[in-house]
Amino acid sequence: MMERRRMEAALLVLLLGHLATALEVPLDLPQPPTITHQSPKDYIIDPRENIIIHCEAKGKPHPSFSWTRNGTHYDIDTDPNVNMRPHSGTLVVDISRERAEHYEGVYQCTARNKHGTAVSNNIFIRQSRSPLWSKERIRPSVVQEGVSLVLPCRPPAGLPPPVIFWMDNYFQKLPQSERVSQSLNGDLYFSNVRREDSRNDYICYARFPHTQTIQQKQPISVKVLNLDAINDTMADFYNDTDLFSEAPVDERKPTFLIPTGLSSSKTVLRGRVLEMECIAEGLPTPHIYWTKVGGDFPARRTSFLHYNKTLHIANVSESDAGEYSCMAKNRLGVVHHTIRVSVKAAPYWITGAPRNLVLAPGENGVLTCRASGTPKPSIRWFMNGIPIQDSPKDVSRKVEDDTVIFTDVQIGSSAVYQCNISNDYGYLLSNAFVNVLSEPPRVLTPANKVYQVIKNHRALMDCSSFGSPIPKITWFKDSRSSTLDGDPYILHDNGTLEIDVAQAQNSGKYTCVARNILGIYENHVSLEVKEPTRILKQPEYKVVQRGRSVVFECKVKHDTTLFPTMTWLKDDGELPDDERLIVDSDSLTINDVTEGDAGVYTCIMNTTLDQDSASAELTVVEATPTPAVVYERPEPPTDLELTDQKKRSVQLTWTPGDEHNSLIQKFLIQYQDSLHHRGHWHNLTEVPGTKTTAHLKLSPYVHYTFRVLALNAVGFSSPSSPSGTYKTDPAAPDESPTGVQGYGTEHNNLVISWKPLSGLQSNGPGLRYKVMWRQQRLGSEWTQVNVANNSKFIVSGTPTFVPYELKVQAINDYGDGPEPAVSLGYSGEDFPVAAPENVHAVVLSSTQAEVHWDPVPHHLIRGHLKGYKVYYWREHSLHKHHPDHMGKHILTFSGNHSHGMLPGLHPFSLYSFYVKVFNGKGEGPQSPEQQFKTPEGVPGLPTSLIVTNPNLNSLTLEWSPPREHNGHITGYTLKYHTVNNSNELGTEEELALAANETSVTLPNLKYSTRYKFYLNAKTITGPGPAISQEVVTIVDEAVASRQVDIATQGWFIGLMCAIALLILILLIICFIQRNKGGKYPVKEKEDAHTDPEFQPMKEDDCTFGEYSDNEDHKPLKGSRTPSNGTVKRDDSDDSLVDYGEGGDGQFNEDGSFIGEYSGKSISRDTAEGPENSEAPSPTNAMNSLNSFV
Repeated sequence: MMERRRMEAALLVLLLGHLATALEVPLDLPQPPTITHQSPKDYIIDPRENIIIHCEAKGKPHPSFSWTRNGTHYDIDTDPNVNMRPHSGTLVVDISRERAEHYEGVYQCTARNKHGTAVSNNIFIRQSRSPLWSKERIRPSVVQEGVSLVLPCRPPAGLPPPVIFWMDNYFQKLPQSERVSQSLNGDLYFSNVRREDSRNDYICYARFPHTQTIQQKQPISVKVLNLDAINDTMADFYNDTDLFSEAPVDERKPTFLIPTGLSSSKTVLRGRVLEMECIAEGLPTPHIYWTKVGGDFPARRTSFLHYNKTLHIANVSESDAGEYSCMAKNRLGVVHHTIRVSVKAAPYWITGAPRNLVLAPGENGVLTCRASGTPKPSIRWFMNGIPIQDSPKDVSRKVEDDTVIFTDVQIGSSAVYQCNISNDYGYLLSNAFVNVLSEPPRVLTPANKVYQVIKNHRALMDCSSFGSPIPKITWFKDSRSSTLDGDPYILHDNGTLEIDVAQAQNSGKYTCVARNILGIYENHVSLEVKEPTRILKQPEYKVVQRGRSVVFECKVKHDTTLFPTMTWLKDDGELPDDERLIVDSDSLTINDVTEGDAGVYTCIMNTTLDQDSASAELTVVEATPTPAVVYERPEPPTDLELTDQKKRSVQLTWTPGDEHNSLIQKFLIQYQDSLHHRGHWHNLTEVPGTKTTAHLKLSPYVHYTFRVLALNAVGFSSPSSPSGTYKTDPAAPDESPTGVQGYGTEHNNLVISWKPLSGLQSNGPGLRYKVMWRQQRLGSEWTQVNVANNSKFIVSGTPTFVPYELKVQAINDYGDGPEPAVSLGYSGEDFPVAAPENVHAVVLSSTQAEVHWDPVPHHLIRGHLKGYKVYYWREHSLHKHHPDHMGKHILTFSGNHSHGMLPGLHPFSLYSFYVKVFNGKGEGPQSPEQQFKTPEGVPGLPTSLIVTNPNLNSLTLEWSPPREHNGHITGYTLKYHTVNNSNELGTEEELALAANETSVTLPNLKYSTRYKFYLNAKTITGPGPAISQEVVTIVDEAVASRQVDIATQGWFIGLMCAIALLILILLIICFIQRNKGGKYPVKEKEDAHTDPEFQPMKEDDCTFGEYSDNEDHKPLKGSRTPSNGTVKRDDSDDSLVDYGEGGDGQFNEDGSFIGEYSGKSISRDTAEGPENSEAPSPTNAMNSLNSFV
């Protein structure tokens, strides 16, 4: 047994050589399948596009493919919507006829040939979802200054989850700070609110990244008030908001809003991102601090976000597990919370996935599948997709946990092995084949490849090879006297030869030899060792006065066989685009230096193999002023003399004039051509101000006269006196015309145009042009014509849109110019003569279709192809109520397209279309008209939804069908639920209604209750958007009268008497005013009052009897009377009842306050929902008042 284990250990060490590199088997040799590309494990698809599930594999012979879906065989041939790409396993699912969600599930691809079977990962297909935000009525939030506040976002659950952000009505991000921040779940937290937080456009947005759609929640209104403002505005806000009227908010120590409690726990997967947040409220605003109990944060992976409220740790590892503490602190106190983090791990490779094995008959090998995870994963082996224990027995194969050992393999043992490692958090699936081959060696590195390297750098020469058994690599140089092994050569296991420090003597021809028992293969490469690039003279530090010039030199030495480029930088950036900066081959000159030129200048010399650089600084100082110095323009130069006269050059010499205290910067030399442009002076060249001679290059056939101007800091001098005339001899032209073009203005002509030469370029008299053309085809002869005094020539009678080769040569009386380059042009275009064929439409959805056509052959386009135009229009809706005919639309697809998308179509409609090709001339004939029908879509919003016949416990809903049916209406869905005063929703009820119904009566409803109704129409495609309506059922007066009244309580009677006394004092004042200005007609109104329930107040029980208000049931001034006879107060009215919850109070005989100053307000009570449907009570009124004291 010990001997056997020793042999196995030696075998494992021997076989590690096969694992060092993964052999790439050439595709012309037999081999099992290898999956080269597959879709991700978790594949979220866009429901608007066709589904593409990738599965690509290679092998010899090329593998065949099959699929499973949800664990069972998937017969693709039975599904007309699914196609498999040729020579591939990739599935393309056409969703134009079937909803994408129909194809959700788990898919697995199998690739097989006669040598084995490879399988893909399980590909979980899910449709991306970006659901609409449920419509809700959000009541304004009115809070007292200083308290905390949470604005909920609660976005719809999407796939993948949406990205949340808060913005205002102007799409500007809401400012966040240490006090106001967004939590990880999207809610907006205020540690304490301030008056400036008041606004009515807090809007939560959800961006669904997969479909790139953004949806928004209804705006949230926030009103922040202090105590005085609440009391002043209570009446204005009472009907719409909940109010708080505690004492002014004091400073307080922090408490955590999230997380809650003293501790919490969190689990995160290895390699993912760990995010923990702590948001606290308090006044003043708390600061958040993070610590790790008994450890430190990983420095490079940790960041603190959202004003330190979020701890972000990237690429989590097992070492990040432990306890984390967040602390919220202000000057009044501290609060702590502990988060216990545990790290789990899906399986991950320790030594990498198993590699393919290529073995010769009789060789041994090992497949190793070594991985880890938390909890520890289990390992399962498969062969050709079948569990290995169920596979045919093989004496050469042995499985030991994560290793498969092969000994003495034979031809026919080739197979693909799958290793599946899994735990609760994921799995790894890897394919690795064992290919038993007997092949002589071959070298895969290209022959005669040239390697270039800089002297003293490392050189690497490849010798990639293949063979079975694995070939042995040896290297030779030049004469092949001995193998290259040992200093300075290093031979790597993959055959690469390395020279660590290359020298000139290492240049030469190298031969790599690959050999095994079946043969020998040689390959030759070359190595060239180049001299390094070096800067010999570096730029130097300069201090220059403003307005002067400065020169930085940068002289470089480089290998003569390399092509260098010089680049200058200023402060590590590009040089400014300024004509004052002049870059030469080995220097940089800056003229008229300014303060902005100060900085560090760097010259960089680049070759294809290396570079060198050097820098110097420029400092600009102010020039020292010299008083009483007069600066003027220089005097013009004198004594112009022409010497060294040749056919094409002459030397001009002059004497400078007076500088007038400003150095001459340069001389400008001008000339006049008295033969062609007498009286016109042209700039010829410039020379530095330190020179007084110039060597001038001249053109033939010109009568030259020269003059010179001097320039200093003040400006140019006057021109010098002209020199003598120098006449150059005529000659043939030196250049050819440029800008040669060929185009057509008619379908049967060719216009050849060019840019003519100037008189100076003509070089002699009799300038004309030899125009030559021929069709671009073999055997075509040149046709030529001479043209004078023109820059174009028209060739008539040409075929339509044919390519021509063009040449234009300049000639004069002294000979022909140089041979011109050949240009390409086309004769004139004509309208296309053919329409696109095989035109058809593929309907993708109810609003999109894709038009396909076969491109028109090039010879039938008869011009430059500009593109295709699709004309389409809606004939009519397929619904009988919508016969409208729409105008034509045109979509242009530039270039050589064969299909195009038609967006924005109407569902359930008949469309007609045709296609035209167009070129530079215009459009061709139209294709035959085709038609397609868009499928049914979801219907539009019902036109109306109204409530009629409201009773105590029932009501009727009436509606109108949608304007846009978008299909056949199959019915309606009515949903409704109760809504209380806090906007909390009751149990939802749902009714399915027939398509021909337009009303429904709902019985057994609760009285005095607010209901919200949602109605939407349906087609076979699905439900459309819902229209909503709210209504409140009528109050039951009998029930209201039976509510408990606490007005008989003694303490309350005393309080009411005190209020009555105050009212009595006010009435006495009114009586006094009446006695002064006339009596009020109170008695007459009292006599006319016929209400049997009216009881005048008595003096003996703190009441009075003469004054009364018999207009209790009349509308107040500025109010409206509803149809049910109740009286609603105007927003501007002021009444004590506004401060309580009841609205129907009176004065009882015991003096309690019931309702002398109130009008009945059933609509107000019922609007508040069932939770506030109790009988109106003075106690409620006083409780409301007490809350503001």
